[in-house]
Amino acid sequence: MASPVFSNAKEFKSDPLLAQTSTADLERQYQQPAGTPGYVAEERMSYTGVINKTTGLVLLTFVMGAVGYVTVADSPSVMLAALGAGIVAFVIGLVAAFKRTPGPALVGIYAVAEGFFLGAISIAIEQQFNAPGAALQALVATAITFMVCLWLYRSGKVRYTSKLRKIFLIGGISYLLFSLANLGYMIFSPDSGAFGWRTDLEILGLPLGVVIGAVAILLACISLIGDFDFIDNGVKSGAEKKLEWKAAFGLLVTLVWLYIEFLRIIAIFSGRD
Repeated sequence: MASPVFSNAKEFKSDPLLAQTSTADLERQYQQPAGTPGYVAEERMSYTGVINKTTGLVLLTFVMGAVGYVTVADSPSVMLAALGAGIVAFVIGLVAAFKRTPGPALVGIYAVAEGFFLGAISIAIEQQFNAPGAALQALVATAITFMVCLWLYRSGKVRYTSKLRKIFLIGGISYLLFSLANLGYMIFSPDSGAFGWRTDLEILGLPLGVVIGAVAILLACISLIGDFDFIDNGVKSGAEKKLEWKAAFGLLVTLVWLYIEFLRIIAIFSGRD
């Protein structure tokens, strides 16, 4: 299990026949249609296709984030629209995650809504916690983390093993339960801080939110490794080209998660000054 987007997609799971050359592997290759010029590029999933689509979605999210950042800064009343965009992004994200082949329109709308929402909450957090530049810091931290995880995976130093999968599963469920309980505390407790237990409780002198955030970032890194692994398997198994959009969407979801965790940690530290 990595990004939930890939969890139930058989195309992104490893193919045991690709692990070693065998009689079954050779027979399967023999049964494949004869290659024709442009066949692989046009009909099958490729690394280039995933990279191009991911880049496009990230840029779209960034542009809409800038729009949300600027418009909310100039007119705080726009925050209501941004919250609506966040709800739209959440609903569409769920639909795209469970849809086998989400198309460019669906994931594009997600990127637009999510970007606008992230930009709005970023400027709101900077203003509330007196943390100018927090959004930029979170963006840089997210980009660096992504590049490090990609290098670790491509170099073979880290692989998405069954042990990592179990760690992510247990950690992800635990994090989800904590987030839901914390949300309930924030809603129903009159004494709740801006981030609930994340700022109200401490562990070894550190806000609980910093510790939880560090764990969440580690889980997101494992998710990225899993994303790379599933995409690798999809390309090697000759998955349909339209699944490149699902792969790009899965990566975007994990990057958004990373950004939010970095932004929250920066805000918590700034609020303590």
